[in-house]
Formats: sequence, C-alpha cells, structure tokens
Amino acid sequence: MWVFELFELNKDMILKFKDTFVKSKKFWLIYLIFISITFLSVISQKNLEHPKLEIILFAFLAILGVFCIVYYFLHDSDKELFKVAFIIILCFGIICSFIVPIVDVSDEVEHLTRAELTSQGVLIPHWTGDDIGIDRLYNHSEEEFSNELNKGIGYETIQSIDFFYKNREVTIFDTNHDTDKINTSICIKGSAFEQNPFYGYLPQAIGILIAKLLDLNVIWLLWLGRICNLICYAGLISLAIKITPKFKMPLLAVACIPITIYQAASVSIDSMIFGLGILAVAYFIHLCYLNDVSLKEIILFSVLSLLLGLCKLPYLAFIFLLLFIPRKNFTKTNFYWVILSIIVVGLIGILYSKYSTPALMHSWRSSYNYINSTFQLNYLINNPIQIIEFFKQIFTSDLGYVVNGVFNFFNGKLGAHYQDNYVFITLCLQIFLAMILFAYPSDDEIEPKTKIGALIVLLIIYIGTCFIQLLTWSYVGEMRLGISVRYFIPLFALIPLIVPHWDYYPQETFNKYVFVFIVAFMATLLLSFVTKYY
Repeated sequence: MWVFELFELNKDMILKFKDTFVKSKKFWLIYLIFISITFLSVISQKNLEHPKLEIILFAFLAILGVFCIVYYFLHDSDKELFKVAFIIILCFGIICSFIVPIVDVSDEVEHLTRAELTSQGVLIPHWTGDDIGIDRLYNHSEEEFSNELNKGIGYETIQSIDFFYKNREVTIFDTNHDTDKINTSICIKGSAFEQNPFYGYLPQAIGILIAKLLDLNVIWLLWLGRICNLICYAGLISLAIKITPKFKMPLLAVACIPITIYQAASVSIDSMIFGLGILAVAYFIHLCYLNDVSLKEIILFSVLSLLLGLCKLPYLAFIFLLLFIPRKNFTKTNFYWVILSIIVVGLIGILYSKYSTPALMHSWRSSYNYINSTFQLNYLINNPIQIIEFFKQIFTSDLGYVVNGVFNFFNGKLGAHYQDNYVFITLCLQIFLAMILFAYPSDDEIEPKTKIGALIVLLIIYIGTCFIQLLTWSYVGEMRLGISVRYFIPLFALIPLIVPHWDYYPQETFNKYVFVFIVAFMATLLLSFVTKYY
C-alpha cells in the first residue's frame, strides 16, 4: 500500500514542479538570455575552432540554471532560502573545482601543501633546519633560499605535492601525470602558510585524506580538497542565511560573487575567511534584532570574531560590532561582558600576531630582501607626507582596483594578478552589486548608531589591511600594496546595514530578479573559464 502512496507523492511533486516551471518562465528565460549574451562576449577564435566542450558546458549550465531557479520558486520563502543557498553553491562550485586549472588560484599550491600537512595530523607545521626566514633574512638571495631547500630545510610533505608545483596553471589535458598514483614518500617544500591557523585547512585536509585512503590518482588530492572546502563554505553560508532575520538575499549575493565562488572552490583558506565573515555579519544582524542579548550570544559572537580574525588579523575588528548593537538589547551586566570580550579577543589577537609575523618569513617571501616592516615604518615616520599619499591611494586608485576585481581571476603565467578584459561582464556585475548592496528595498530601519558603527568597523578593516600590505608586501619607500578584492569580501556584507533603506519596489519581486542574476553570474564564471582555458 505504501508503494502506491509513494507513487502519489511523487506524482504530486512532479505536477508541482511542472506548475512552478511554467509560472517561473519569465525568470528562467531572462537567465537563458543573459548567459547567452555573456557566453558570446567571451568566445574567441580558439573556441570557434574547437567548440565541443564549450557547447556541452553551455547546454549543461542552461539546464542546471533553470533547475536552480525553479527550485528557488518551489522554496520561495525567507525561511527556506538557506536550503537553496546550499544547493546552488554546491552545484556551480563543484563544477568550478574541476574546471579551474591545476592550483590556478592565488597561492593555491602553498595552501595545498599546508592542507596536506594538516591531513597528516600536523596542526602546526614544523620548519626543519635553521631559521633562515629570520636570522638570515637580509643576507641571502632567492637562489640561496632554494639551495637551502635542497639541503632538507623547509616543510616535510609528500612527494606528490611536487606534481602540483610542476603543473601549475595547466589543465589535466596538458599533463600526462595527473593519473599517477599518490606518492607518500617525503618531499621538502619551502612554503606552507605556517602562520595560518590549522582549522582553516581542516575541510581540505579531510578531502586529501579521503584521496589517500581510497588510493586515488594524484589529481584527486586537489579535487577532493577543493570539494570538501566548498562543502564547508556552503554550510557556513547556509547557516548564515538561516540565522539572519533580515538581508538574506544581499548576503547570498555576496556569497556567490564570481570571485568568491572561485576562491571557495579552491583549497585556499579564503573559503573559511569568507564563510566565517559572512556568518559573523549574519549573527550581528541577528543580535541587532534580538530583544535580550544573553551572555551565551556574546560569547558565540566573540568566538566567531576570534576564529575569523586569526585567519586574517584585521578582521579581529569585527569584535567591535558588539558595541554598536542597540543598547536596549543588553542588560547592564551583559554589557560589561561585551567590554571584557573585546579585551580578551584583542589580547589573543596581539599574542597571535607575535607568532604569525615571524612565521610568515618561513616561505619564499623571506627571499625578498627589499621588504622590511621596520624600515618601512621608519621611512613613513621620517616622511609623513607619504602617509597622506597612502590614504589618497587606498581611497582612489586602489579602491578602483578592488571594485574592478569582482570578475578578476589569478593567473600566474600572465602576470601576478592578471585581469581578463571582461569589461562587459564586469560592468554588469558592478551594476548588479550596486543595486543589491546599496539600494536593497527594505522598510526595516536600523539605528543610526549601528549604521555608523558598521561603517567604522568597515573602514578599520579596509585601512588596516592596506597598511599591513604596505608593511609586509611593499618595497621600502614604495606604495605597491598588492591588494585584491578577495581581501574584503566579508566587508561587502556590511554595506546593506550602512546605507539608507529604500522601499521603492516590493522586496519579494526584487528578490526573484536578484536570485536569477546570482545564478546567471555563477554560470558566466564557468563559461569564462571554459573559453579561456580549454
């Protein structure tokens, strides 16, 4: 009897899906038209000569996108958006994890090395040999640094990691060794992001461990590492969407920016930073609308801010957001706990920075003899006009670089941070983000104190990140900051809280169009990669 009931249930589901498919026709047609236009904008002569893979992926993404849009309409309520978020991030992110070339993401080979060490149970990597990154920082060349590695000085990882060093930024079609078995014999590598906390690599380490246990081909060390990292990211974003009472769609839009998905579908710690950052903003919004903020909730937000800040130190400033929650939400006693939490998190951050800064020199970065934080600080003190120049630069040309980086992807062979000329797509994406972040329709008024506080924290993190780059990346006396939009993704999530609220368009209708373009830009990301690399 239950078989017939199940059949009836499935029949009802099919009919419901069919009905929703018809009702959402206008929206998935917009999706198909948009990805067709963006697909045509990235096609080159090379793609026209061998169009098979491009056509197959386009057709697949057309079907997948339509399915995701219909799935959203089937769960068209704020309470169920977190389910949709998890599904779409996985659907498009997993494809991205396979299609992006071998360790093509910024510093991905170094992140992979650290993740492999974590898969061995090495939570704090051990630098073997003498401390060349500190003691002889200014007395050796990059060639001498490489010679030290040949003597066995560095990090002990597995031999298969060498495959990724030798095949950076190429596809599996350009190498014959991706099908080699995993070689677990010892290999020394000079960089492993020792300064980063271990938990930022646990998801990737699980994927790598699975690849080892199943005795898969070497390429699966990367692929499973990427996929497990993505699953963790999708889970964090889904949780963020679930707990925030307001601004669910803007948070989802930030979580699905092409550059965000590109990083999240890699083995980079950026995936953890983005996930924790967006989750922290969501929890802050939750606390702003909570009538009685308990000690437990203060502790949870403090721990979240600490976990985020240890991954990227300027984000410790998120702890200050507690000061800008409406005071009426606190009892007098609990507000004292807020002050204590800020002090504790700040002290832990200072102590951790004393460890992480020297550890940064246990890498190829130590060969840059012309980068010296102490000398750079002395230069700024003796040339205060340069401080004014610094602020002028970060709020003009550097800020423009960040804004233009929303569709900007790393490619080592074409320059340190090569930017493809996707002018049309970048402009469309900028307009979309401006609408969702600066003009999101909402009648929920946030207190001016909270708006100002969120802006202050945003500026602290932005300026702090740029200043750290000035000290640790720029040559002494220069302003080459090397910043990227990926450093500031969690800050995007704060913008809807800061700007004035608008009520010019029904939010429910607005959300439907926003979701269509969220999916469309993720599809465009994949289409741009298949036309560029294949």
